[in-house]
Amino acid sequence: MGMGTAGGSGAGRSRRGRRRHAHAPMSEINVTPMVDVMLVLLIIFMVAAPLLTVGVPIDLPKTRANQLEGDTEPIAISVRDDGTVYIQDTQIPVEELEAKLKAIARNGYDERIFVRGDKSTDYGEVMKVMGRINAAGYKRIGLVTLEEQGGS
Repeated sequence: MGMGTAGGSGAGRSRRGRRRHAHAPMSEINVTPMVDVMLVLLIIFMVAAPLLTVGVPIDLPKTRANQLEGDTEPIAISVRDDGTVYIQDTQIPVEELEAKLKAIARNGYDERIFVRGDKSTDYGEVMKVMGRINAAGYKRIGLVTLEEQGGS
């Protein structure tokens, strides 16, 4: 009888030991879901990034000027080579530019305005647009160019 009891308790201990070992927590990190999410985000950003630029195609001139730093998104006004004017992506007649900009000035006239002029656009057309921007009350006007490549 004593022998059966000792053998039974020893067998129970070994089963309990195995059971604990079988249900021990895994110490490995499963990175597969994280990789899946990162790949989906990468694809989304690759598709969306080209859509975030101003949509009016313009051949900008190149200069050696440094890029301006700012914390808010400026208003982009584009002047194409045929003289058409756009505020962001919306085409407007040059005569209505001043009125539209005054309507936009709800937040004040301290906003930055970037003028994007095609390099084959007549200089007088770009100056006419800048004059209308100034007449609308805006003082922070900048010209957008591409960075010049090469040494000369």
